Amino acid sequence: MMKMSATVISVKRMWWLKVNTKACRANAMDGAVFPHVIKVSYKVDGVTYTKKKWISAGKPVPEIGSSVQIMYSEANPQKAQILL
Repeated sequence: MMKMSATVISVKRMWWLKVNTKACRANAMDGAVFPHVIKVSYKVDGVTYTKKKWISAGKPVPEIGSSVQIMYSEANPQKAQILL
């Protein structure tokens, strides 16, 4: 497995999956947090690959354009794992 950096190209909030963090709320969005899906792009031997990762509600989400670490297989660079 090779380690390298990838660039975040998309961050999407999953609006339909609201997680309430308060037992008693003042309104519908009070204490609500949402999970995210990020999409990263990385280049190996001149070929650009993309990978998606689900981030649980309440966890820190990287910004678009920031770098994240990935590990990919030398034999098949399309198989990768985003490290957060």
